[in-house]
Amino acid sequence: MDYIKNYYENYDEDNRLTSKHGLVEYITTQKIIHECAKAVSGKNILEIGAGTGRYSIPLAEDGFNVTAVELVEHNIEVFLNKLSGSEGITVLQGNALDLSRFDDNGFDITLLLGPMYHLYSTKDKVQALSEAVRVTKPGGFILVSYCMNEPTVIQYVFYGGNLQKVIENNMLTDNWHCKSEPKEIFELIRTEEIMELDKTVPVERVKLVATDGATNYFRQTIDTMDDKTFEKWVEYHLSICERQDLIGASHHTLDVLRKKEAGI
Repeated sequence: MDYIKNYYENYDEDNRLTSKHGLVEYITTQKIIHECAKAVSGKNILEIGAGTGRYSIPLAEDGFNVTAVELVEHNIEVFLNKLSGSEGITVLQGNALDLSRFDDNGFDITLLLGPMYHLYSTKDKVQALSEAVRVTKPGGFILVSYCMNEPTVIQYVFYGGNLQKVIENNMLTDNWHCKSEPKEIFELIRTEEIMELDKTVPVERVKLVATDGATNYFRQTIDTMDDKTFEKWVEYHLSICERQDLIGASHHTLDVLRKKEAGI
């Protein structure tokens, strides 16, 4: 896991999510979290791969009981330095592949907003998803984020002028799926692959959401919008982010799952 640690020790994830283009993903994800919260009776949230607390801290400030698990020590240090001590939040170091410190059926909502970006085998993806589902109460929600394949082909391979490079390095399959390895940092996926992962666990899909949609295709334009125009962009984005004909073209998606009740 050294590649993940090295990456996040030198990357400001907080700044990404506070830029205008990053805020689109953040606003959309928070909207979905709060929608799910209205549909459960409890207030216990587990965030796996919590980073520096960009989601966990506001959720704790909103009155949720948050347990945050993060792999990278640097991120934990930044996270802890943000806390005043009054938040209802517990920060732990841990791995998405092993949540054995937690009992079954303990959380109302489980967030897996980053780990799937960095798991390269189907076995590991299924393990992380299975653990997230296990610790969630029946009827509770599991929210899983993914990085999508097509935006990278469009932006990096073609728009970025890297076609020859990726061909020479054998980084694409015959059907234009990026071959991700740890050195590339991010694992890229397609909607049909997400659906296959969901079949391995006792859940039903509530919806699949494009959390940033077209935003990252012209992020410089987004970042220089005045506040009024940006507000309208977010309004437009939220109006189309659940349209399934557009999902695969989003850089990030959020799979909203609900754990089946026992016996169903």
